[in-house]
Amino acid sequence: MMQAWQLPEYIADILPSDARRLESAKEELLSLFCVHGYALVNPPLMEYTQSLLTRIDSDLSHKTIRFTDHFSGRQMGVRADITPQISRIDAHLLGSHKGINRLCYAGSVLHARPDTLYSTRDPLQIGAELYGFAGIQADMELIDLMLQSMQILGVEKPVLSLGHIGIFRALTADMALSPSLEDELLEILKTKDASMIAAWCHEHHIDEKSTNTLLALTELYGSPMEVLKRAEQKLPQLPEIQAAFIDLRAITAYFKEYTQHLDLAELRSDRYHSGLLFAAYREGESDAIARGGRYDGLGQYFGRARPASGFSFDLKNFLEQLPQKEAVSGICVAAEDAMAAQQEMKRLRASGEVVIVDYLNEGASSLHCNRVLQQQDDQWQVLDLEQE
Repeated sequence: MMQAWQLPEYIADILPSDARRLESAKEELLSLFCVHGYALVNPPLMEYTQSLLTRIDSDLSHKTIRFTDHFSGRQMGVRADITPQISRIDAHLLGSHKGINRLCYAGSVLHARPDTLYSTRDPLQIGAELYGFAGIQADMELIDLMLQSMQILGVEKPVLSLGHIGIFRALTADMALSPSLEDELLEILKTKDASMIAAWCHEHHIDEKSTNTLLALTELYGSPMEVLKRAEQKLPQLPEIQAAFIDLRAITAYFKEYTQHLDLAELRSDRYHSGLLFAAYREGESDAIARGGRYDGLGQYFGRARPASGFSFDLKNFLEQLPQKEAVSGICVAAEDAMAAQQEMKRLRASGEVVIVDYLNEGASSLHCNRVLQQQDDQWQVLDLEQE
């Protein structure tokens, strides 16, 4: 029989020392976003699924836990991703502002199933989004902010990975694929399995030229300048693809001090992404620690089509490398003195001191206190333990 204290799989408590480290890191990251002009918003944990799922991202639907609202009888969901909520805020609550909206957030999300065997189902998602400007400078600003965030979290030399789903969209548009076939092909291309891609193309009567282009796409990865050179030779001269090349060159040049990797078949994005994709990795690791990109079409679902770009990551993934936070040493008050010392205790707490009443006579050191509050000569005085 399951014990009352057991938690669901891939869900865990965060105990005091770790919680303090996470909150300190979150505060530092939000301060970084703030000085770059990003305003903090805090959307609700639950919404009607009509808003949460947007009908754009089927993967998001599979992640979302749903239930019936007892007030309205409508279906509600616990958010699995905060980005659609931020898009709703920009489109609706901030819709009167026609200029750029820079927004940031930090909050829990809940997944019906973990992304990987080592993932949690309740990530602490933190991120930043910029709405209202389509220029590549917006993406540069957000990539820079993402890389600065990684350095705050102890990743001194993050690897910048780049991609561009606009190239895939341009190819499928040129092939005149239906939305359902485009989705099928996207899933197959994610595997980068040439035999599966060739078999799919044969099954759906894709011409030889287009088939060869899709197969070439799976080999276009590596050093950005080398990949772009090969891509110009192997991919069709479509305007959207040429525009993607221009953006990728600009990003590569701007962040030349970082190790970079470009993969034109890296399509592991949320379905709402529409253009440039970027991610941060630790050197030698295969899983991204932060992801972002452009998603110009998402706001249209909420009635306001706006260019948009952003990034996010799970702060819990960095817990092991966050610096330890020493517990603040406090002032211990004997239980028998607590009533008489109330005013002095209030004064000390108002000044920022930690004051703890020792109800069980555990001793100051057991309560992480290096001082005691005692009455001497009719006055309350704070004494170091060795002076006690």
